Amino acid sequence: MCIVHPLDLESPAAFECAQAGCEQCTEALLRRHEKLVHAILRRQWRGEAAIADLLQEGRIGLWQAILHFDPHRGFAFSTYAWYAIQHKIWRAVGRERRHRELVEARAERESTWARPEQPNPLCVAEEALWWDRVRATLAAMVAQLPEPLREVLVVYYGLDGETPCTLAALGSRYGVTGERVRVWRNEALLQLRMPLYSAQLRELCGQDSRQAYAHARALNASWLGRWRRRKLL
Repeated sequence: MCIVHPLDLESPAAFECAQAGCEQCTEALLRRHEKLVHAILRRQWRGEAAIADLLQEGRIGLWQAILHFDPHRGFAFSTYAWYAIQHKIWRAVGRERRHRELVEARAERESTWARPEQPNPLCVAEEALWWDRVRATLAAMVAQLPEPLREVLVVYYGLDGETPCTLAALGSRYGVTGERVRVWRNEALLQLRMPLYSAQLRELCGQDSRQAYAHARALNASWLGRWRRRKLL
């Protein structure tokens, strides 16, 4: 390795040495190409995430590019690394954007449902009655499902008041894989989205519009499509 014979960092041997586990070559290549990370950030940073976080993500992208670059394919490392770093930074920005949207949505939801300091007893009673109706309707819906779909849904989401169970734990209970339990769960949700099951609950929750039913059909079609493609593999 380069401890014995120093390598030209522009040569294929430097990358091969780094990919073989040489920390000295890896660190030397990281330092040499650090400017790529800064160049991408200067062009694309729009303040959507902390610059220090994106700098770290870019360095991880550069490190991954060093480990996967094939110097014998005939294109420059800077070209290969540019897209790897850019992709890593974009993903970090996307995660930050989604996190911010979730926080804003939660704050808006909490402000919408916030109760006054001295709630109207009648409003509180009506809300409690409404929640009781929702729980009873949901329980009646789930009770119509066949086994093991019914038990999977109840235990997975904790509808019986117990701590929700993981797919892997349910798989152990039934002697199948967690992926098989996931299929049962999705089959149960597919059935519950159908109007025959969900009409009453949708009416209670104000989700009985044509758009709401169209969204449910789209979710079912999407899952069925993925499931059929998987069976063909």
